[in-house]
Amino acid sequence: MLASALGFALMAACVKIANTTYEIPVLEIVAARAIVSALISYADIRRKKISAWGNNRPWLIARGTVGALALILVYYAITTLPLAEATILQYLHPVFTALLALVFLKEIIQRSTIACILLSVIGLLIMIQPNFTLDNGTPYSWWSISAALLGSFGSAVAYVIVKKLTKTEDSSVIVFYFPIIAIPISIGLLGSDFVLPGLAATGVLILVGIFTQVGQIGLTKALHSADANKATAYAYVQVLFSVFIGWVYFSEVPVFTTLMGGVFILAGALINVLWKR
Repeated sequence: MLASALGFALMAACVKIANTTYEIPVLEIVAARAIVSALISYADIRRKKISAWGNNRPWLIARGTVGALALILVYYAITTLPLAEATILQYLHPVFTALLALVFLKEIIQRSTIACILLSVIGLLIMIQPNFTLDNGTPYSWWSISAALLGSFGSAVAYVIVKKLTKTEDSSVIVFYFPIIAIPISIGLLGSDFVLPGLAATGVLILVGIFTQVGQIGLTKALHSADANKATAYAYVQVLFSVFIGWVYFSEVPVFTTLMGGVFILAGALINVLWKR
């Protein structure tokens, strides 16, 4: 999950660069990411010598569809909000995941996970409250905020479906279904807004796909070996990665409350890891 969080943080930074620096539309970034992910996933499936289509196709299709729609919303939020704030809103999904897993997977939420979620939510509230306006004091667009929250909920639904699928499907097949459904959805919605990327922009788009693959494989492997609510609680660490990247690369200097909130989030993650010790 830590490797997954770092991969997704680097992916988000590349998405922001592609959109703000090279003016690549969000749907085109989604399509590019999906193409790279499909190629890597299919190569891994061939290496394992297994069927690419899996056993439980209705749930595999559902996972791909929900994941694709959530990704579009998340990418829109990343390109219209500062990286740290967009990631903070997106990473409410461990809370949604724990609740959905309780209802649909009948997983028991352990005390360490409850402590992790509570500390992390406190950290999120500390970070959001004073920072939820632009530098000139103008509030952020509610479209952006709503997109981030809906994307977060969609991600949680996708993770619960992934957990259900890990009982019958190989992780590479689960990952593969996501891009093959995301490609037609994103290209269909993109329409005539396609922008021909230059060499540098193409490189950034490829990195989006590569870092995504790191994040997806790490996440899927983690869900193979732990309950959904336990595994995804570690995802809060991506907030710290995103704050650091936003600070170093995008000059989005975190204020004291952002750092204080990050301490709560990291403390929650450590409690989740070290509780039994």
